[in-house]
Amino acid sequence: MQKFFEIEKSSERKARAGIITTDHGKIETPIFMPVGTVASVKTVHQRELKDDIKAQIILGNTYHLNLRPKMEIMQKAGGLHKFMNWDLPILTDSGGYQVFSLSKSRKLNEEGVKFKSHIDGSTHFISPEISMKIQREIGADIFMAFDECTPYPCDYNLAKKSMEMTHRWLKRCIDFNETNKEIYGHKQHFFPIVQGSTYSDLRKISAEKISESDQVGNAIGGLSVGEPEEEMYRITDEVTDILPIEKPRYLMGVGTPWNILESIGLGIDMMDCVMPTRNARNAMLFTWNGVMNMKNKKWESDFSPLDEFGTSYVDRDYSKAYVRHLFVAKEYLSKQIASIHNLAFYLDLVKVAREHIIKGDFYEWKDAIIPNLKNRL
Repeated sequence: MQKFFEIEKSSERKARAGIITTDHGKIETPIFMPVGTVASVKTVHQRELKDDIKAQIILGNTYHLNLRPKMEIMQKAGGLHKFMNWDLPILTDSGGYQVFSLSKSRKLNEEGVKFKSHIDGSTHFISPEISMKIQREIGADIFMAFDECTPYPCDYNLAKKSMEMTHRWLKRCIDFNETNKEIYGHKQHFFPIVQGSTYSDLRKISAEKISESDQVGNAIGGLSVGEPEEEMYRITDEVTDILPIEKPRYLMGVGTPWNILESIGLGIDMMDCVMPTRNARNAMLFTWNGVMNMKNKKWESDFSPLDEFGTSYVDRDYSKAYVRHLFVAKEYLSKQIASIHNLAFYLDLVKVAREHIIKGDFYEWKDAIIPNLKNRL
């Protein structure tokens, strides 16, 4: 039987290149995963995701998919892969982060979380068992433990209490999974999540607890919620020192192109973030030369290609002046072009990072390229 995760090349420090194998295909790590919250990566066709952006895995969201289209429709379709016509790997988050973001309309206790739908105000309840059941019904290749994500800043005692409940919830998730198997005929792989806010001692306790659960991969949650970048890097570094080397590590919700490269350097294999698509819809493009605001007047008469180093067709087919015009005119096509560009850039970024890990000069390359990525063009 093929291993779920194999390391192809390790650097002299923490960065590594590997391969994750699922029933829907292989994933070359380090990898960035586009976010397809409601069975759609916003403004982007699945064909573009696969053929042009070169996405190897995308995300779905338990909270949102359970509200619509609801699990009755999902099961009738045969799971999320068939529903959205995507035959590559999918990862689902557990809904914990979305429930956290609904802090004004939720009630949390040991059993689970009662919350009001952001769509119609109806009341719903998610527990560890319900989250696992929904994720079985969605049928993602990789699915996540139900946890509580704490805000930043967070009181130490609150962070400790929340972490301990996340650990108790993890046991309930595992117990449910052991007695409720996959329903669509393909293997699902379960990741627990390290919590503990920005407190080193709590993160150490959580990382050790999560490691002891002996699942096939592990995630780091509760970061990229407002803390300074240096804090995120510090905690990530401390946690990856503890999490098993032989299993993939997923840093949830990160981040900018430079966040991604720094995290890879700290031993992270998987990342996701809404930033490339959200910022794209607001006219911000990421490139190898820096960040472009496409509404700026400086692009008004620039008829050069959108991005001479870009890998997607939009970079060659459209000029900076044209894309600026679309944004100024509030034309929907502007958001689609920008989203395709940013996602293709993010996938190219991790692809090139992987090449440098294999070549053996990742850290030198990273330190040289990050100042360019941060340029404001």
